Amino acid sequence: MKTLSTTVLIIGGGATGTGLARDLSLRGVHCLLVEKRDINSGASGANHGLLHSGARYVASDSEAAIECREEGAILKKLAPQCIDDTGGLFVAVPGDNEDYIANFESMCARSAVPCTAISPEEARALEPALADNIIAAYSVEDAAVDPFMLSLDNLAHAVTLGSEYRCNARVTNLHIRNGRIEKVSVHDDTTGEEFLVEAQLVVNAAGAWAGKIASMAGAKIHLLYSSGSLLITQNRLTSRVINRLRKAADSDILVPGGTVSVLGTTSVTIDDPDKSRPTVEEADRIIDDARAMMPLLETTRYIRAYAGVRPLVLAGNAGDARNVSRGFSLIDHARDSIENFVTITGGKLTTFRLMAERTADLVCAKLGVSAPCVTREVPLPASTMGRWTEPGLTAKAWLGTRDVHDQILCECEMVSRSVVDNIIDTIGAEGPNRGDSMLTAIGLRSRVGKGPCQGGFCGLRVTSHLYDRGCVHAEQGVDELKNFIERRWRGFSPILWGLPAMQADLQEALYCGMMDMELNGHRPDADTLGADSMQEISSLGGRE
Repeated sequence: MKTLSTTVLIIGGGATGTGLARDLSLRGVHCLLVEKRDINSGASGANHGLLHSGARYVASDSEAAIECREEGAILKKLAPQCIDDTGGLFVAVPGDNEDYIANFESMCARSAVPCTAISPEEARALEPALADNIIAAYSVEDAAVDPFMLSLDNLAHAVTLGSEYRCNARVTNLHIRNGRIEKVSVHDDTTGEEFLVEAQLVVNAAGAWAGKIASMAGAKIHLLYSSGSLLITQNRLTSRVINRLRKAADSDILVPGGTVSVLGTTSVTIDDPDKSRPTVEEADRIIDDARAMMPLLETTRYIRAYAGVRPLVLAGNAGDARNVSRGFSLIDHARDSIENFVTITGGKLTTFRLMAERTADLVCAKLGVSAPCVTREVPLPASTMGRWTEPGLTAKAWLGTRDVHDQILCECEMVSRSVVDNIIDTIGAEGPNRGDSMLTAIGLRSRVGKGPCQGGFCGLRVTSHLYDRGCVHAEQGVDELKNFIERRWRGFSPILWGLPAMQADLQEALYCGMMDMELNGHRPDADTLGADSMQEISSLGGRE
């Protein structure tokens, strides 16, 4: 069995894990990061993309508010390619708590969170979609962040500094001897092979799955799993982040994300992070509640729902997810008689850099490394790995070249064949790190499948291109396509009314009627998924 050696093994490829890999690499510490699926496949890829100003937490968690304020300012300065510095508004409607409204400015001042009172008329002038009857408004320094670009850029920088990573690599066992993790067993789901990792220190950055990893070492972490569902609108509805001016609750944030807006979120306690799914009931509840601050939300078109899991670390007997701190927990498992094992979990996307810094400080202290953290001062370089996640960029690239032979494979997001080829070349260099689905990996690193058709046309077009390039063979590409469409459907199904319902009928006719994908054990002949199939689907969907 193959054995890999590294100084630090990081388990988990979300924002914290990739940020930690970069932090340690900048200190000269070699890391190997392993992720059971692909980068940002957990909570880091299923949030609303809000870069908190801290204002949301001024009433409930002043420490978290201060951390968000400080970290948001650092990210705006050092990772501008990942940030849309939109600004934000907190608005109140009739029936909202008047004491909370009256005290909001002073609560912000106690945490030094910038906040400016503006009139309802000024707020509506800035954001015309706001309700006519809003009774109070404050301007804050919220922003939007691209979590995929953020994690991919962090990982890319770590790799340039000598560290490594393996996607689709699932930890199956921690081998402990004399109070230390001696080896870690990892299963490569791409090849089906097992390999071992020998590391001086192991960091558990598995997010909501941190408890499961810790249990392999006989350690226990008390986590509460809070599942939150969000909805994506077809168009961008506001220029700024819009927050409901009340104590944190469901359905009170609208975040602009490039060409769309993200509305949410809910908080439902579940017993297993793998059970997080958006539901029809949650979608209805989000819209019914949020329309009070923006009536347009009742009639707008939604293209997708999705859900993520917040790993909340419990203290005492707390059981209400809304009342559990959004702060993070850094655990030295020396308390569990395991000297070279550390867990970092909880927290928020906004504070990922701070979480990585604190974790790296502990790791370096244990390793005897004296190099300080420099991520507060060193800019995060933009990378080719995270380049194509930016909404609208692919359209600019295609229009800029005006190459008539560069076919558009994803019409909704204007992703061209040359962009897909660029991503394939990058993934190809990663070898088995791409995971078990090339198509899913392309979707994560681009806008493919994220538009109104939700992969209905582009899924087949990109798959046929993968066959044409020889990237997939036999039934592999068809199986990957089915997995891709099933994951799109998971987010599509809770919002099936109006145009989305008609879209679903078309998608069913395409994949179930033409390709027989609903039949157990039956797959269309892979040889038919080349250029001819692409042309047929292109004729159904519009231009070639």
